[in-house]
Amino acid sequence: MAFDYAGYQPKGDKKNTDFFNEFRLKIFERRKSSGIEDLVGNMRCLVTQVDPGTSLATMIELYEMTPYRHAASYVGETHKFHVLHSRPVFPAMILMEPLSGAVEEYITRINRMYPLSRATPHSRYVGEIYGSVNNDEIRKILEDQAARFEYKGEVENPFYSADGFLFSMPSDFTGNRIGYSGLEFNDPDSLGLGGRNNIKTTKQGKLDGEADFAESSGVGELLLGVDHMATRILAADREDAILEFLTHVPYYFWGAYNIMDMNSSTNVNRNGSVMDDKLSPAKVFTANNTPSFVNSFENKPMPTETFVRNYGRRMHHMAIEVQDGDHAAGEKNVDFVVNALKEKGVAFLAHVVGECKDEPNLKQIFSKHSKNTILITEYVERCHGFDGFFTKDNVAALTAAAGQDEQFKHGQVFD
Repeated sequence: MAFDYAGYQPKGDKKNTDFFNEFRLKIFERRKSSGIEDLVGNMRCLVTQVDPGTSLATMIELYEMTPYRHAASYVGETHKFHVLHSRPVFPAMILMEPLSGAVEEYITRINRMYPLSRATPHSRYVGEIYGSVNNDEIRKILEDQAARFEYKGEVENPFYSADGFLFSMPSDFTGNRIGYSGLEFNDPDSLGLGGRNNIKTTKQGKLDGEADFAESSGVGELLLGVDHMATRILAADREDAILEFLTHVPYYFWGAYNIMDMNSSTNVNRNGSVMDDKLSPAKVFTANNTPSFVNSFENKPMPTETFVRNYGRRMHHMAIEVQDGDHAAGEKNVDFVVNALKEKGVAFLAHVVGECKDEPNLKQIFSKHSKNTILITEYVERCHGFDGFFTKDNVAALTAAAGQDEQFKHGQVFD
């Protein structure tokens, strides 16, 4: 049975404007009548970029902390591309690395605008690629709706206009791109990313060592896949960012909750055609309730907007679901995973939050920011069939922990 996008009543206590409520339904209606819902499928690939010379270190992180494993590497005109897989039914990952630090593009220009992203000018989460029946039809329909896409010869990185791919320009509200492709991501050679580039034996040995750790420690079998991804944006852009995203893909606005202690809201969007979010991960947008320029009247915490002021609008974290269950002596799997990773040297922002006893609940934790991707990795265990998406107490604790790690001291301001 098809999901009733128009009839769904969003959850949460975050009040949305009449404008948002009106156009949310109009977007659903237009998606259906225009054919977008039939042309666009599930999330098929995550795309991120790192600084030159850091792809191996990034893949080592991914081997340690996620279920992603290297499948193949290629050299294109301006970038190296590394394709990673977790499970065939879950989204793949493309890790891009410029061939030279002299490469200039949107990512370098926007990173240099913010104090805590300047040190890694090429590193940024780019966006997702969704399944496509016909890229030309998608372009035609969405351009009639004022969406903007990349064209050959008009973008510095030719990947964004390569055959078989269709990419939007970066969003004015989130900085993320949305891509479409009908290619088979489980067959990397079919993607046309460039000439095959075999990893040197010494580098492959390091990756194999991390894979051995994941297997021998028992961590690897407990890391299932990407549960959701969260982008931090400005308060005034919250509704526009959600509506823009819903215009492009067959997701729905699941709901929004105020996290009063942190002066923010968490806004969740999910794919109605999947029963398991890992097949097409949820997209979350977080934003201040009281924006920074008037917050001094109320002097509330504002870690969400502080992040945007220091790093720019961008992806903040990627959550990996941990298999529910007890490991030994009543220790939950997420606690076992975190303790094993700590012994390996992985740094975390705080302790695991939430309880999983006899009732459905969540246990979660944030890692520290990756020095290579700038992303936080979250681990989440959904205990006893928990059917919500998050708990407000957990989100408040995680947001507070991240906020302490994302500050920039300058002049008389410590944010």
